Parts: sequence; structure tokens; C-alpha cells
Amino acid sequence: MTERRLVIAGTGSGVGKTTLTIGLMAALKQKGYVVQGFKCGPDYIDPTYHTAVTGRRSRNIDSWMLEHEVVQDIVSRASEGADISIIEGVMGFFDGKSPLHNQGSTAEISMITDSPVILVVNCAAMARSAAAIVKGFQSFAEGPRIVGVIANRVGSEGHYKLVKAAIEQECGVPVVGYLKKEGEIEIPERHLGLVPSIERGELEPFFQQLGELIGATVDLEQILTLAETSSIAPNPHSIFQVKTNHPRIRMAIARDAAFNFYYQENIELLEAAGVECVYFSPLKGEALPNDVAGLYLGGGFPEEFAAELAAQEEVKESIRQAIRAGMPTLAECGGFMYLTESIETRQGEAYSMVGVVPGQVKMQSKLAALGYREITGEPGNFLLTGEEQAKGHEFHYSTFEAATEITPAYQTKGMRGMKKEGIMQDNLVAGYTHFHFASCPALVERWIQACEEWKAHA
Repeated sequence: MTERRLVIAGTGSGVGKTTLTIGLMAALKQKGYVVQGFKCGPDYIDPTYHTAVTGRRSRNIDSWMLEHEVVQDIVSRASEGADISIIEGVMGFFDGKSPLHNQGSTAEISMITDSPVILVVNCAAMARSAAAIVKGFQSFAEGPRIVGVIANRVGSEGHYKLVKAAIEQECGVPVVGYLKKEGEIEIPERHLGLVPSIERGELEPFFQQLGELIGATVDLEQILTLAETSSIAPNPHSIFQVKTNHPRIRMAIARDAAFNFYYQENIELLEAAGVECVYFSPLKGEALPNDVAGLYLGGGFPEEFAAELAAQEEVKESIRQAIRAGMPTLAECGGFMYLTESIETRQGEAYSMVGVVPGQVKMQSKLAALGYREITGEPGNFLLTGEEQAKGHEFHYSTFEAATEITPAYQTKGMRGMKKEGIMQDNLVAGYTHFHFASCPALVERWIQACEEWKAHA
């Protein structure tokens, strides 16, 4: 049994993977195909574009944070009912956790999922040399199947023909299309205001234009043929199997333009274990919902909406009261920032936040932290006990200055070694690290149990 599945990989960051991925999705959808999107790595932004274009929620697949069987399971489950699945790569094709192996790379994902690969090459100012680049990627490692090339940033149709002839002669794979350098359109609102723009449909004209552009210069029928591969069998022991049809607890989850960085698998693991997820918007003035026993504050852009969040006194008070009453709460990155006393913007203006975490967050123009994290709970952490480990990542442009001595929530291990991170007080675990629950499903059950115990004594 065959399926259609394809990895869009790049020779490096910035070669146009996201533009071409979104364009292919839009072009195929315009032709009536049902498209499922995936993103290699921990990035939260690109999947929101995939979701907006395809109408199906895009999924992150990460072969460092997750077991290979879990990656296959996610792809198998999410691809049901789709005519083709398109997996957008991360960084360069072979770039991952380490320069010494393929772990966490797009190449590894392509092998785990048995997905054919289309390599995107920036062909500006070269012709025959493009073939040398492709040949290098073909011969670098055994396992990945590069089945075709898309030439990006070509100067003209004539230039494209030169590149195509060289690659097809020397590398034995088809060049299935191109995008011109001067015809390239930039993805708008890549960072700020992304979610509200997508939710309001403001990017629809852009998606339409990009789909038409790709449809005119890329052979979609050849893409569909090259995407044919083996099907991934359903996992009979899936960690996402529903364990109960009766909700054990209700959990409040902040979800709006300020808080929207959630892995869909995190939500589905909660639901499978018996959580009724109740969404609310602090930004819109929605206080913590009634009759909830847990709170999840994900990451996002609270700094961009600091004035609006600061003005919602009723919302802040409802969250403050719940956390001080011991409601089991996880706050990641933006959610953690929201729980501090204040956020100071890059312009030097400070805005009052919830105030349960003693200290202030300051935004800065340079990156404060970036990278994968192995997470070990500190004693008393209700999510992670003993030597158990979860995996996640950290990515932020702010620093936290504690006003008093705090109790760290966990230790994280990254490329620069171990560090104690976050804050733990009563049933609050908060910090800059984003967790992937599928890296340690047991933490979901422990969270629910903590919520059940709190509710029984509240």
C-alpha cells in the first residue's frame, strides 16, 4: 500500500524552504488535493502557516525530542484522509543536534518516515556548480532519498534551463521547477502579529498568489508521482490512544494571539488521558474558567501585547487566586513571563503582570537562549520525579531578574552543560523551557493526578 509523502529540504537555512512549502501546499489545494503539513524540529511559527493554508492542523515532528516510533505514529495518525503529506525541513538537510551525526536532522526524519526528498537549492549566480552541490548532498550519507530538486532564485527561464540540464545530467534526478529571484515574494508578518493575521484570514491573498506562482513554474503532477512511498502502519500501542471517554478533570488553557505556542500532541495527550481542555483568552479579558482543576499557560508573544494584558485586572486576579490556592499549573516561556511582576519592553516601558513570580522580565534585542534541553525535575516538582527526564527546547529574547530567592523547578542540560532553571512554588512549575509531553508521557498522568488531588481538597 502506498501513500504520498514528501520532505521539502534545503541546503541551508534561508534558501526558501518555507516559501516553497507553503506555495506547494497552496497550489495542490487549489487543484483540489487534501494536504497535511508537518514541520521538522521544535518551531511553532511555520506550522501555523501550514495550518492556515491546508485547513488541517500541522504537526511538529522531532527525532531528538521524540522516539522514532512516536514520530512515525504522529505522521501516520495525522496523514489519515490526506492525499499528500508535505514535511517542511529545518535548517540544512543534515543539520541537527550535533555536527557529528544526523540526530534531529531533516535527513533523519526523511529516513524514519521513509519519505522522498525534494532538495531546494539557491541557484543564484551559478549554473553547473548547482549540480556539484546536489551531488554532494546525494553522496554525503546513505539512507535519505533525494528524488528531485527545485531551483530557487534563478535569474530567468534560460538560467533555469542551464541549472536543470547540469543537475539532471550529473545527478540523475529531475529538477521539477523553479522560482525566479525577482519574482520571489516574502512571507509577511513572520513574527509579530502572526496568529491574529492568520485567524482573520488576512494572508489568504498571499497564499493564493504564492500558490498560483508555484503552480506556474513547478510540475505538480511530477511532485505527486515522486511523493509516492510506503504507508506507515498504525501503532497498536500508540501513546495517543484514548484511555477514557469520561473527563477526569477540566483544565484551562490560555490560547490567543499572546499565548499560542502549544504542540498539538501535548493537547492530545492530555485529552487521551481524560482532560477536558477549556480554552480562554487573557488578551480578550476572559478570566479563568469556572470548575477547572489545572492551568496551562503556553508560550507566545506576551511582550507584544504587554499593555493589553496589563489592563486586564480581572483576568490577572483570577489566575493569581488560582495559583495561590495551589491549582497545579505549568507555565512555559511566554506563560512564565506573564506570571512575573512585570514585563519591560525593548522601549523601556514596564507593564504590570500577574505577579505570582517575584521578579521582572526584561526584553532585549539579542537572543538570550536557544537550543534543545534535557529536563530533570528538582525535588518536589509534581511533573517530573526522580531521575525521570523530559525533552524540550528554549528560545527567547528576554531575561528574568528574580526579586527574591526562588526555588528552581528543574535542571536543564543543553550544549553548554547543566543549569538550574525556572521556578517552583507549591503546585506551580514555570520557566523558559518548552516541554514536549510525548518525550515523557508519564508527566501527563502525574499532572492529572495532582489536579484530582487538589480538586478533592479545594
